[in-house]
Amino acid sequence: MLFESSNTHACSRLPAERLDLDDPQWEDIHVITGALKLFFRELPEPLVPYGFFHDVVETVNTIKDSLKLLVVSMPPHNLHTLRHMIRHLRRVMERSDSNRMTTQNIGIVFGPTLMRPENESGNMAINMVYQNQAVELLLSEYQRIFGAEQTGSY
Repeated sequence: MLFESSNTHACSRLPAERLDLDDPQWEDIHVITGALKLFFRELPEPLVPYGFFHDVVETVNTIKDSLKLLVVSMPPHNLHTLRHMIRHLRRVMERSDSNRMTTQNIGIVFGPTLMRPENESGNMAINMVYQNQAVELLLSEYQRIFGAEQTGSY
């Protein structure tokens, strides 16, 4: 993965004041992304300041709780089918190393399939972003939204 490479070691030897961008090492995308990660990690205060951290976490938790409330208020047949579908997609996602179906890719494929507005009067591209993100959230927060994994077959 792009930002998961451990090439920060090459960057940590570089002086922080001046970098020779003509050096061939900067042609390696992993060195560049490693340098970017190192830069942000070594800031005296994070890009999102310390004073904002708890509010950001609370906002994310509020969004997850709101999605759970929406999902559990769906008609029972829709809720149970959605739970099974998301559980299945999580199984697909577990094999993303061989099938490339990551959380994001599943969101892209299934977002517009599982939910859409009744009338496409708005911006379809904007809607698609939200559809994708909603499916990604359902996948990543399965336990929180749907409760404990149920045993047994479909």
